[in-house]
Formats: sequence, C-alpha cells, structure tokens
Amino acid sequence: MKVALVTGASAGIGEATALALREAGYTVYGAARRVERMAGLAERGIKVLAMDVTDDASMVAGIERIIEESGRIDVLVNNAGYGSYGAFEDVPLSEGKYQFEVNLFGLARLVQLTTPQMRAQGSGKIVNISSIGGKIYEPLGGWYHSTKFAVEGLSDSLRLELKPFGIDVVVIEPGAIKTEWGGIAVENLLKTSGDTAYAPQAKALAKFFGQAARGSHPKVIADVVLKAVRARRPKTRYAAGFGAKPILFVRRVLPDRAFDALFLGALRRFA
Repeated sequence: MKVALVTGASAGIGEATALALREAGYTVYGAARRVERMAGLAERGIKVLAMDVTDDASMVAGIERIIEESGRIDVLVNNAGYGSYGAFEDVPLSEGKYQFEVNLFGLARLVQLTTPQMRAQGSGKIVNISSIGGKIYEPLGGWYHSTKFAVEGLSDSLRLELKPFGIDVVVIEPGAIKTEWGGIAVENLLKTSGDTAYAPQAKALAKFFGQAARGSHPKVIADVVLKAVRARRPKTRYAAGFGAKPILFVRRVLPDRAFDALFLGALRRFA
C-alpha cells in the first residue's frame, strides 16, 4: 500500500486531501501542530502526527516515524501555510521571516527529509500547494506573494533535479477556497495596517477578500491532488478552484501596467 504525508491536515485543503487519499486506498499520515483538531481524521483511519514545519526536530521525528512504521513514503503533500498581509512598511521583519519559515523553508526541509527514501525506492511524488498568488500579486501582500513565487521557482528546479530518480514534483495553484485562510489573512491585514497610512487600502482589500466566501470547497483541490498523484506522468502545474484559471489567463496576456490598472480598479469598488 502506498504511503502519503499531508501537512496542514487539521483543516481546509489539507484535511480534504488526507481524506481523499485515504479513500483512494493510501496509508495516510496527517500532520499539523494541533493534533486534537485531527481527531476526526484519526477516526477515519488516518495516522496523525504532531508536526510544526518551523521546528526541525518535529519534522525529523515525523519522517522517521513514517519510514519506521511503513517502510516507505510515496507521496509528500506540502500544504501547511498561511497568509501574512499588511503594508510592507508596517510588517515587522520578524513576521516576514516567519512567513518564509512556514510557507517555504518548512516545505523545503520536508523535501530534504523525504527524497532519500524516494530515491531509494526509485519513485515518489512531491506535491507543493502554491497558489495563484505565486503568479499574481496584490498590494499589502508582498511577503505572502514572495513566498509563493519562491515555491514556484523551487518546485521548477526540483522537478528537473529529481526527475532522474523517478520523483515527480507537482505544483497546485488554488484560487479562492472556503477555508480559514481568508479569515486569518484579513485579521493579520487589519491588525497590521488597519490604523496606519495604508488603512484605506487595507480596508478595501479586506472587503475584497470577503469574496472568498464564494470560493470552492477544499475538496476541489483535494481531487486535483489525487489526480496528480495517480497520474503516470502528471502535469507540472494544476490550477483549480474559484477564479483560478481565468485570473491566471488574464495575468498571462496582460502587460504589467494593464494588470495593475485592472486590479486597482477592482479594489476601488471596495473602498
């Protein structure tokens, strides 16, 4: 039986992905900081791990446990992450560094820890949950978008690097999804810049994010992850969820200044 690890499995996309893989017959390890929030997953036959992607010891222990118990690891779904928003001037550098620790360096460390086993097997799939935010940009989202642009670039390099060993690297680019992500992003945004010189932008962007209530169910992304890991030759990227494909199409065809004007015009409607 193939073995999968899903990070950020306590809610949203991670939870839905863990369930989808389990239902497809995988042995699934769901990892998150708060194990108590994964009680429902445990009841469904998913093995839960306490793992903080900013804590190297917990990541090492988690991978060692999986290999000791199962003898292999076939799929790594790097889903843990959050959105830190606020004007670049207002966000403490420590918060910017933490955003990178969670969204990029935790992901990178788990790749380092799993690839030796995948190389020994001669096969494996690494699925990195990026975002359409890895291809587009917004005001007051500099740190978040920087991390997702970095995930995209790292994944491209890894895809070539790991191909000779039979390891596929896939990027998933969700659009608007109904998860806790939007609420956390808005809370960070208003806390950081809601009372500064950037308050008008912050309040308009917070209203704009309210559209995420129209987003897709996390299962939409879970189904795409399952499709990718089952594919003999997966695509390098899958865009899915509310607005993902049309937004990425517009970004591809419009010059930077035209995309700037389009986004700022949309934001003015929420001012």
